Amino acid sequence: MPAPEKPRRPDLSAVPTFLRDAERVAGASSAAAPESPPQARRALPRPSTPAEPPADQDETRLDPSSLPMPSLSRRRVVTAAGVVLASLLTLSFVRQVGEATAASDRADELRAANAALRDEVARLQQDVGHVQDLHFIQLQGRAFGLGARGEIPFALAAGAASLEATAPGSAAVRLGAPNRPANPLDAWLEVLFGSSP
Repeated sequence: MPAPEKPRRPDLSAVPTFLRDAERVAGASSAAAPESPPQARRALPRPSTPAEPPADQDETRLDPSSLPMPSLSRRRVVTAAGVVLASLLTLSFVRQVGEATAASDRADELRAANAALRDEVARLQQDVGHVQDLHFIQLQGRAFGLGARGEIPFALAAGAASLEATAPGSAAVRLGAPNRPANPLDAWLEVLFGSSP
């Protein structure tokens, strides 16, 4: 059986002097006159500056047992769990909104790409219709000398000069149209007096 511990003496070095004096005075007065009625109001002694400890003593060390210990109460644990759960829900919601927005943008891009492809397919089908046309086939065949009966194939030389604007068969001179005057004075005379026979 262990020996009983000695009663500890309270360490009064951490208590300010004015409080120690007040406890002594209160203890002495209560021991001297226990039957006297308490006074209505007592004045506390004036606080004094504590004396500095002597230099030869070791500095007071911080006792870890005197520090307040953080405690985890049930309320704090529930509050922390609620905050973590709310933040996870918020992050999940934000991620889902971002994914939905990205999917919507991707669907819009695909719709635009489909419309462009439909236009391209329609254009290519129209080109196929032109290529399969009989007139186009005959025109391309003439380049290889495969014209109709009675046609005389011809080709222009590589260095041939371009035709004049007044050459027969050009757009300026129609077949069967009368010759027009080349001089502007002749054109005015023809307008005023009519053409000469």
